[in-house]
Amino acid sequence: MKLPPLLVYSALRLLAFLVPLGILWFFFPIFREFWWLAALFAALIGISISLLFLRAPLSDASRTMYARREARPAPAAPTDEDVEDAEDNAA
Repeated sequence: MKLPPLLVYSALRLLAFLVPLGILWFFFPIFREFWWLAALFAALIGISISLLFLRAPLSDASRTMYARREARPAPAAPTDEDVEDAEDNAA
């Protein structure tokens, strides 16, 4: 069973944040006191990891979302007559 690309990309992005956060908390005791600084560094590391290594999952997720959006029928735009009728009915 193949997982949806958006789920895979989201899980990998979450791991790219949580793993550095765990490493910072475990190996550097100062970050237990300054948790917000550890979260900031983990976020920066996670962004860097995702930019460098998660290009293919991001492309798959984007391609899937684009295909879903294009498969949906476009909503019909109201014609001038419909707008005028709606204004007449409102008055």
